[in-house]
Amino acid sequence: MITLRCPSARRWASHLLAAVAALSVVAVVTDTPWATWLAIPLLLGYLMLGWERFTITARLLVMVSGGMSLLAIGRLADPWPALLEAAGSFVFLAAFMTALAMLRLPAYRSRLIRRCGQALLNQPPTWRYPMLSIGATLFGIVLNFGVLNLFMSMIDKANTLSAAYGQAWLRDVRRRRMLLATLRGFTLAPLISPLGIGVAVVLGNLPSLTWGQLFPYVLVSATALFLLGWACDQATGPRPMSQAAAVERPSLMPLAAFSLLLLALVLLVLTLAAWLSLRLPEAVLMGVPLGAWLWLVVQCRRLGQAGTGPAMTLMARRLPDMLGGIGNEVVALGSGAYLGYLSVALLHPAQLEDVTTLLVMLGNWLPALVVLLIVVLAHIGLNPIISVTFLTGMVAEVGLDGVSLPLLAAAMLVGWSLTMSSSPITAAMMITSRFAGMRAWQIGWRWNGGFLAISLAAAAVLFRLVS
Repeated sequence: MITLRCPSARRWASHLLAAVAALSVVAVVTDTPWATWLAIPLLLGYLMLGWERFTITARLLVMVSGGMSLLAIGRLADPWPALLEAAGSFVFLAAFMTALAMLRLPAYRSRLIRRCGQALLNQPPTWRYPMLSIGATLFGIVLNFGVLNLFMSMIDKANTLSAAYGQAWLRDVRRRRMLLATLRGFTLAPLISPLGIGVAVVLGNLPSLTWGQLFPYVLVSATALFLLGWACDQATGPRPMSQAAAVERPSLMPLAAFSLLLLALVLLVLTLAAWLSLRLPEAVLMGVPLGAWLWLVVQCRRLGQAGTGPAMTLMARRLPDMLGGIGNEVVALGSGAYLGYLSVALLHPAQLEDVTTLLVMLGNWLPALVVLLIVVLAHIGLNPIISVTFLTGMVAEVGLDGVSLPLLAAAMLVGWSLTMSSSPITAAMMITSRFAGMRAWQIGWRWNGGFLAISLAAAAVLFRLVS
């Protein structure tokens, strides 16, 4: 990969990513392919400019994507439609991540966010897990991976030795419980959020599936995972100390206000989807940046021009910095979708028929097995976006009579969620390991292994019964 070295490379890379996002919106609104075709070389330029700042894993994914492209050119009689479709999925997910990143600017400036964080951390021990978990889920919808850095930094500051009555073991136990509550809560956000990347991949690859059909299944699944996590926390935590003073519960009004803010954002996206006859992931590309700008307008309303001019200036000034930090996320998700699409395209028709026959034979066991498959593949190094893209692409290609599509999609998202809280290769686990001062596999298997085993067993039983 050829890289360009210059002081402004990061800023130029951010401009290219913003241009990719803008062209994706044009492609959605006009329903023409030329905008996506134009965005592809811009995306390649972004990858070249950002190469030096990518992690080793991100670089490896880019190189594997290039190798898979050469394989497709060599094996397929007409490879270009498949390559363009795969590249289009990369472009769309890059634009999707750009749209979500724009929410971080008003969120980091928000006093409401800070009040919510303090209210969550100051909960009494009995309510600390559910409040942290729910808070991480809600904040994760807006801040994405930024919520882990935000919450875990606050946990480090709040969990002092004096707060633990001078007992180091109690401070360590509290840190483990609060970190796991945050991690498990954050991994529920992609499962239930209509703005999440998991929902975008599933709905984008399964055109016949709608958010209304999927939502009841993911809501029940997320509730079950939340309750299981809370039960595991209570079972493994120490007994309340008799000498501990009673802790007054802080007001949850900031969290209620933040929930209303999120609801308004979701309603804005749903309104655009209904008004413009768009699929939900496509509406996110327009609704989320618009919602971020309106949030900034409210914050800047006292600076003149009703806040509109200052908000636009602030967004233009700070956006390059906000986009400069999401390169690894863009590469991980975009290349994962790219590899998943090409994997389906490279299957021989006879192989595709064999796989279809196997899936049909599994029948009602398929959703339960899909959860286990995604988790196992992630623990041996396969990113869940690759396996989910491959599975959804396979289902869209052949169709599966007799298998509930919403249930199967929910099973994929549950597998994705459990992977994020247990697999050492995921970004969420790497961030948590940095704050915990432990290896990622120790957190995923030692700290969270019991929760993972119980959740897999419960998911298998639940999906089998529903099937």
